[in-house]
Amino acid sequence: MARAIERIERDIAALKEAIRAIATELQSAYASYLNTLGLAVRKQLILASYHLCTQGYPESFLHLSLNQRQQLQQAIRKLGQVASEQLLTCIKSEEVGEDGTDGTDGTDEGDGQDGGGTSSSPVMLGTSTPEPLTLDTSNPIELAKWQHNLEEVTQEILKKLSHDANLLLQKAGVLPKKLPEPILAAAAAAASEASAEVMPGPPNLLNLVIEIENEQQSEDSELAQIMAINLRLGEIEFADVTLSSERRQIRSILVQINKLGQEYQKKHRERAIAEAEAAWRASWFE
Repeated sequence: MARAIERIERDIAALKEAIRAIATELQSAYASYLNTLGLAVRKQLILASYHLCTQGYPESFLHLSLNQRQQLQQAIRKLGQVASEQLLTCIKSEEVGEDGTDGTDGTDEGDGQDGGGTSSSPVMLGTSTPEPLTLDTSNPIELAKWQHNLEEVTQEILKKLSHDANLLLQKAGVLPKKLPEPILAAAAAAASEASAEVMPGPPNLLNLVIEIENEQQSEDSELAQIMAINLRLGEIEFADVTLSSERRQIRSILVQINKLGQEYQKKHRERAIAEAEAAWRASWFE
């Protein structure tokens, strides 16, 4: 029985090494993907803003002076640059050892070593900083959590970028001033509501006809057409060949991790059974 447990331990150790290797490959793939995504986001934000200003609200854009247009365009480029930097920050995760430490010289996590712009957690556009992305590269469960968290943070960056871009366009006078903040904040969610009809249009733009209640007469309502920026990861990837290729590579790596993870769980189960059988025999007496 002892030999069986030792054999299982060796199998688990070998699996951990394989998982560490594939984890390094996954991190490298995500680093490349997020770098490409940052460039694609900046491009798609500019294209979406162009369509909104020239096709959605051309009269409003024409009312701006040359200086106002240039300031608006510069501010849009700045938003895209900040989002691009945040996407790269997502991947700067700390590798955590099996004992729960971060592999440094014994300092506790969050003791100030992440200062000076080198934080392992992304600074969102106008939001609080999320939890650091930490990773135990030998544990497939932790690796899956890390990957899921990374995807969620990426989506949040795109969502906040869309929202901030819409606010910027509204303050500049392109988007209607009468549109309240809640409508801008929930523009994407409105697409799934019964009172909203999605209209066809350019990518990364939300083109809706929504029903708004009349404040003076509660029983009456009016239809309003809204065009707003809504950056969507699927559309951004579809428009960029390199980005879609890097996404396919990530999916391929995740398939390998899933297979290793299943074997990892199987071996841990075998070890638990073997240890329980040994413990039973050790304590049994006639």
